[in-house]
Amino acid sequence: MEPVYDAVITTARLLWLAEGLKFKVSGVENVPVDGPGVVAINHTGYMDFTYAGIPAFLQGRRKVRFMAKKEVFDSKVSGPIMRALKHIPVDRGSGAQSYRDAVDYLKRGELVGVYPEATISRSFELKDFKSGAARMALESGAPIIPTVIWGAQRVWTKGHPKNLGRSNVKIMIGVAEPIEPAGTADEITARLHEVMGKKLLELQDAYGEHPAGEYWVPARLGGSAPTLEEANRMDAEEQAAKAARRAEREAGGEAS
Repeated sequence: MEPVYDAVITTARLLWLAEGLKFKVSGVENVPVDGPGVVAINHTGYMDFTYAGIPAFLQGRRKVRFMAKKEVFDSKVSGPIMRALKHIPVDRGSGAQSYRDAVDYLKRGELVGVYPEATISRSFELKDFKSGAARMALESGAPIIPTVIWGAQRVWTKGHPKNLGRSNVKIMIGVAEPIEPAGTADEITARLHEVMGKKLLELQDAYGEHPAGEYWVPARLGGSAPTLEEANRMDAEEQAAKAARRAEREAGGEAS
């Protein structure tokens, strides 16, 4: 029993009910009933991780330990909750410890949630994947559980206002068949990207109308979201600006 995690799940379900969110979940049978699994999730919005645990919960009330940026754990509000839920802090400047923690969790039979894209995809298409999920699977012997979410970007995503009121948004979650840790990390990563790409197209086809010009609709489907190439350029510019500000602060500190 994990009273804090159970309380958070209950609270989340009440909030989803108040928001009128409509979930359609498929592939629950692909989540292992017990034992480890690397839950690989596409990243389109800030609330993805709250929805990505639903298939595991439906599969025997299992819980997922999510890898999340260290800043969330540093907060006086969210930090104690994240630690109580046994999630894993990720320091993007030094990820070795978070990787080790994730592998240790997997070896103990836990489900660990990761974002292979590392950051939110502004285009809502799949970005290039990092190899961390594959390397964790290879080291721990855990299968990768490809999990794709569609519609979450309508609730809250990068560069757009929150939509946390009663929105009645439909959110689809699809879990593909597990990928066993066989081959090289690059081979597994390529396979994972292919499988998640197919699942994403499947969910989009089943979702219903994608109104032309809407910010949450990919350019490929007639929406106003940037193309993958444009989104990658925006990400690169943002990272460069952050690096410049960081260097400026460090230079200022040295001068003082």
